[in-house]
Amino acid sequence: MQVSANKEPESKPVSNEQIKADTSISDGPKVSAFSLASIRAKKALEESNKSYVKEELQLPTQSFSETEMLLHWTKYAKRLGEKGFRIMESLLLINDPVLNGVAITLELPNQGSKLDFEKELNGLLGHLKGHLHNHDITIEVIVNESIQSKKNFNDQDRYNRLHEINPNIDLLRTTFGLDLNV
Repeated sequence: MQVSANKEPESKPVSNEQIKADTSISDGPKVSAFSLASIRAKKALEESNKSYVKEELQLPTQSFSETEMLLHWTKYAKRLGEKGFRIMESLLLINDPVLNGVAITLELPNQGSKLDFEKELNGLLGHLKGHLHNHDITIEVIVNESIQSKKNFNDQDRYNRLHEINPNIDLLRTTFGLDLNV
């Protein structure tokens, strides 16, 4: 008698009934889709789904001042800067936001800045809502692409600009006897 090592195991033919029996999911009694039992089961399933309705929570809505909002705004911006998100930090600090009730308005210089800001908007809103204890806060972003830059052309224009910033520059000019044709 010779035994061959390369002999493959014989496969047995499998009937359709065995496949259906093996893939049967439920171990309980079969219920027809059109029977009263299936209708009762469907109603019970719908009732159980209704019981998982999320309850309405009363979220805090305390009033807050613009200075409190600015304080938490800058804290959040500084924290982002420490984490390495310098662009977002600069976007938050580029302009002071304006508070109108619970709506915060921020003016950004271009559309690209607005898109970058909106990526991190949820984190900022979560921070402000949590620290100011008001969950009605909304943030509106306005794009203002008309950037006006004052150009100083000559010495007189530069002096006038410095005088607008600090009127005490006149005292400095007279104290040191600076000769500027004013």
